[in-house]
Amino acid sequence: MATKHIFITAILLSSISLVLGHSVQKSEMYPLVVSTWPFVDAVRAAWRAVDGGSSAVEAVVEGCSACEELRCDGTVGPGGSPDENGETTIDAMVMDGSTMEVGAIAAMRYVKDGIRAANLVMRHTKHTMLVGEKASEFAISMGLPGPMNLTSPESVEKWSKWKANGCLPNFRKNVVPQNGCGPYHLNDYFLLTAELQEGTCPGDDMLGSLPSSSSHVDVKNHDTISMAVIDQMGKIAVGTSTNGANFKIPGRVGDGPITGSSAYADTEVGACGATGDGDIMMRFLPCYQVVESMRLGMEPELAAKDAISRIARKYPDFVGAIFAVNKDGVHAGACHGWTFQYSVRTSAMKDVKVFTVLP
Repeated sequence: MATKHIFITAILLSSISLVLGHSVQKSEMYPLVVSTWPFVDAVRAAWRAVDGGSSAVEAVVEGCSACEELRCDGTVGPGGSPDENGETTIDAMVMDGSTMEVGAIAAMRYVKDGIRAANLVMRHTKHTMLVGEKASEFAISMGLPGPMNLTSPESVEKWSKWKANGCLPNFRKNVVPQNGCGPYHLNDYFLLTAELQEGTCPGDDMLGSLPSSSSHVDVKNHDTISMAVIDQMGKIAVGTSTNGANFKIPGRVGDGPITGSSAYADTEVGACGATGDGDIMMRFLPCYQVVESMRLGMEPELAAKDAISRIARKYPDFVGAIFAVNKDGVHAGACHGWTFQYSVRTSAMKDVKVFTVLP
């Protein structure tokens, strides 16, 4: 009888060793942090959190929050990207790739902490997205500071120069006045000529290439930090934060808080983050496509290139970029219309490394 117990104990110990050995093997690949652009300090903040044992979601929140505090490139956090009225508003999203839960806020006014507000939506509501002033009220009721003015001297100066330039460039089309600050009205001439074109109507060229709004997008107006984290347990999360496009029409929401567009995660597969002309990219849900392509066996580089090329076929003038990372930590990027950089930190690195991707 004693021999039997010894035999069973040996088997159990052997099984435990295999499990522990598997965990050690996986921990060599994790944790990992990836972010759009050379937002090195944001990646460091996320790394400190995840390397210290925080979950992937917690690390994403810390990383994106650091970018908001630093006002990365003037396109994240308060004090940047004024709309037509000179106001700064915030979009943000966080996604747990293990539970597939998402929290998002859009066009949020008077509260600077976008990613923390999005996390509160995920943690404390059964909803996915809250918008506008009601999102602000919710965030403040849950303990975030506010209400506060999200403009800055820099954003006010940028807006004043734009007004002095006749409110150009802007995101209006087929309206009058074409070269002025409004108020804007429908362009009756455009509507009339469209109706008179024999056998055609607006939108008949949908099978061809289409104009985009990417003339407003460049490396200083690219709209988003998108971040992915794989934690020590191999769980994956993503998050985004942005104050939108410069001189957007008030009320505009870009791809930042849109699940599957600016970011997407599935712990069983991997993650994706995107940046660029959000008004175009959100029509294609490129990050959802990337993750699904990797699910079908496509390597991250090919998955990213495939998603970008799908957009470029319709909008050859669009500007955008994607990073992709699979569950094993293999990462890659793809871009169109500009040179893209993304940042990575792994346990094998002494500090954050910035990777450059050519169009």
